[in-house]
Amino acid sequence: MKYLPVLLLFITGCGITGAVISDTYIQDTGSLEAHFCPGNCDTVLINEINKAEEYLDCALFELDHPLIQQAVINSKVPKRIITDNNYLEEFDKPYVKTDTWGLMHNKFCVIDGKTVTTGSMNPTVNGVTKNNNNLVVIHSKLVSDQYQDEFDEMWNGTFKKGNNVRNPEISLGESFLKVYFCPEDRCADRVKKELKKATHEIYFMTFSFTHEEIGNILLLKHTDGITVKGVMEARQVTKYSQFERLKFQGIDVVKDKNKQNMHHKVFIIDNRTVITGSFNPSNNGDKGNDENIVIIDDVDIAKGFLKEFEKVYG
Repeated sequence: MKYLPVLLLFITGCGITGAVISDTYIQDTGSLEAHFCPGNCDTVLINEINKAEEYLDCALFELDHPLIQQAVINSKVPKRIITDNNYLEEFDKPYVKTDTWGLMHNKFCVIDGKTVTTGSMNPTVNGVTKNNNNLVVIHSKLVSDQYQDEFDEMWNGTFKKGNNVRNPEISLGESFLKVYFCPEDRCADRVKKELKKATHEIYFMTFSFTHEEIGNILLLKHTDGITVKGVMEARQVTKYSQFERLKFQGIDVVKDKNKQNMHHKVFIIDNRTVITGSFNPSNNGDKGNDENIVIIDDVDIAKGFLKEFEKVYG
């Protein structure tokens, strides 16, 4: 009985036939891919925007990249854009709304109810061409449904709160995804839960890392003999950062060497689980901002993020 409400919601609300539930994951068809910036992230995002045939809904902290702006403007489908109130002047159009306080820190789009783009990349010139970032593209109606619910809440004026995600655990073939939104889904707790599962390695790339409880788990795993290794954005290493604390206890953590920003918000666990999205492991990220995370269990996706880690760490 515990799964019955979810199953009914999936069948009637999504209109998908052949839906089944395996363990706690709802099965869907689809695929996902990860891209890294600097690189072709702008081309990837523009291509997805250009594919829109029905609608385009994007929640973007900041949007100043001229080619991406133009792709949105040129799109012939109905479109709605939410941006942070501090950056409205960069893309002030009739179909743009803002939050009114705190940070609307998301970087996601929902396209035609079947594709989601998310990750750490702001669609800005720096975000694409200078900062270390990731862009994840997920082709899945069920994943799109979860992001659509969050977008609709914000579009209707509900910021920094809202309903819990309806179907957070979704499988796409051999890939398993968990999707959450902050503050309502307690993103820090979701990150801690995944980190506690680590049995061999934890690698991380973080722009801002001030969350003490997440730091505690890394210290405990290090004490247990698990490899913990990380890179933090140099300019975010302040007295509030976990950098000195982790380094003092013997964890291999370094400051990045990018003259701009190392902007990832990534944990890689046991070479198969990746946590990414807009969420920095900080108290503001957990409780004060509109954020999202996606937890991906996929060996091939993890390989891509590990390669990116080696590049950034090196």
